[in-house]
Amino acid sequence: MWDSDVLKMLTKHLFGSIVCLALIGGIACAAENQAAGKHAGDMVLIPAGEFTMGSDKVEDDAKWRGANALNSYGFNDKLYVDEHPAHKVDLASFFIDKYEVSNAQYKNFTIATRHPPPVTWVQNGFNLTYKFLASLPEVYLHQVASERFNLDMDVNTMTQKTLLATLLKTQNARGKLPVTTVSWADADAYCHWAGKRLPTEAEWEKAARGPDSFEFPWGNDWDPKKINTMSENPEAPYSPGGSYPGDKSIYGVYDMAANVSEWVADWYDAYPGAPPSDNQYYGKTQRVTRGGITSSGHYDALSLMFRAAKRAHLPPDSTLIDLGFRCAKDAK
Repeated sequence: MWDSDVLKMLTKHLFGSIVCLALIGGIACAAENQAAGKHAGDMVLIPAGEFTMGSDKVEDDAKWRGANALNSYGFNDKLYVDEHPAHKVDLASFFIDKYEVSNAQYKNFTIATRHPPPVTWVQNGFNLTYKFLASLPEVYLHQVASERFNLDMDVNTMTQKTLLATLLKTQNARGKLPVTTVSWADADAYCHWAGKRLPTEAEWEKAARGPDSFEFPWGNDWDPKKINTMSENPEAPYSPGGSYPGDKSIYGVYDMAANVSEWVADWYDAYPGAPPSDNQYYGKTQRVTRGGITSSGHYDALSLMFRAAKRAHLPPDSTLIDLGFRCAKDAK
């Protein structure tokens, strides 16, 4: 159980600002910000022009066991139908983030705006600043390391200096991972704070597929070695941006086949010219998400889960461990 005093301090410092100390135990406290903003200005220009969005695929085209296997995999929606019809879309030029927004970048946002942090940060200690950790009595620091950071080591035998160095290393590693468990409104707020916006569904798909409308970001041939299809880390079943260089579109945008799925701006609805549908989710009820996820369970071997045209949808207040976002902006 948590000591009442340390609980009060944890609550008080939920939104603590990162204020660097000169040196503590030989550690430069400015190091906490090394990961922050690493890709803050790292956007890719997507040139103006036309591409083919969506597809005309039908379930019989699936290269796994065919339509009769759908129930065994537990799909709720029919494959491909919401991608119909394949249609030409002409877009103005725009910029899109090369990588998904990281924890470190999002942390800067929460500190600057006092926007509530993702619930996972409260659980794993990422919301805590170095200044706050360094201010804790050693007995409380041990407790935080054990019960919040879940360090798999005997923290009670570690000195304050060693423990602070270990916690800082853990924070920096977590900072490089894509931020997750954020709602659509959270993602939208971050992008506007950063002077950007969420990409439209069409912009996301063009950035992933390129002018030739590839099946996957790298081309039309499935290659599971290009992406991380499974992770053994249940807390973060994904990787820092750009960890899998094969998962890169022709424009140089990373992690659009896998890593975390991503919010985009649009409401989930039928494409123009689509046949009549009884899809109960069409309309202004759910937002579109794009991209495959690293840990898809028994879906990992299915190439269709990582296709760039694949659509998904969720209530806008959803906050999932494998759901993040990236931003875009007009090229003006």
